[in-house]
Amino acid sequence: MEIWLNQSSSDDFVLLGIFSHSSTDLVLFSAVMMVFIVALCGNVLLIFLIFMDPQLHTPMYFFLSQLSFMDLMLVCTNVPKMAANFLSGRKSISFVGCGMQIGLFVCLVGSEGLLLGLMAYDRYVAISHPLHYPILMSQRVCLQIVGSSWVFGITDGLIQMVVVMTFPYCGLREVDHFFCEMLSLLKLACIDTSIFENVIFACCVFMLFLPFSIIVASYARILRTVLHMHSVQAVRKALATCSSHLTAVFLFYGAAMFIYLRPKRYRAPSHDKVVSVFYTVLTPMLNPLIYSLRNREVMGALRKGLDHCRIVNQH
Repeated sequence: MEIWLNQSSSDDFVLLGIFSHSSTDLVLFSAVMMVFIVALCGNVLLIFLIFMDPQLHTPMYFFLSQLSFMDLMLVCTNVPKMAANFLSGRKSISFVGCGMQIGLFVCLVGSEGLLLGLMAYDRYVAISHPLHYPILMSQRVCLQIVGSSWVFGITDGLIQMVVVMTFPYCGLREVDHFFCEMLSLLKLACIDTSIFENVIFACCVFMLFLPFSIIVASYARILRTVLHMHSVQAVRKALATCSSHLTAVFLFYGAAMFIYLRPKRYRAPSHDKVVSVFYTVLTPMLNPLIYSLRNREVMGALRKGLDHCRIVNQH
């Protein structure tokens, strides 16, 4: 850390960004900022509703509040700096700031990926073992699931941040991205980083396929349970409770696999930047909408909150 703090301003990196100052890009920038504001408001509102409404004090909504908190941190890690650079015309980011962005981004993506995987196990227990659900998903188990997700992400983020920021960087130090994305930064290293990149690729495979295997195993068992149900209403309820989670899984894992599991020869900075916008800004906005608009309990809590505000204003 002391080495990092001793870096001079000449060691700053330049973020080339994703937008120019053309009229089309100004419209696109405005759209991204609108999505950012909706993501902020949506996730804060969802966390608030889950905290305030006793009916939402269940394992599923506890996990959902953590997911929203991760999404909230994710959009605040990269977007404000991107907006500040675009509006001010300055494109620099400090050496320490770049390291912090890498660490936070990897930590949050890793934590969210594992939490989404473990949330599938929660759905499996709720559908396949409803009578044992309070025991199998006790408060202790819920805290262990959330804690392991955070520990997994933080450990991975710290390791990758420290290793990447100890490499020597030279040349113009221009990062072809709108934030300090690790793979884009490694292209600027003065030494051969191919071994480290192969290790990172193996880590990404593990980080994506560990939770993904939990999801596949959980939903295979859920499907088997659903096929043995005799009530159409029970089948609909089971599918409804899984649809929101599956939508969030496809959004998150689709974008992550596109960026990190493609062979190197098929990677293009322009494609990576667009997909990065998708899962650093758009997905955090969509998650609270997916879980609220398609969920009676959350919509009920929202209506109660609005009714309470209306009564208070009348008095």
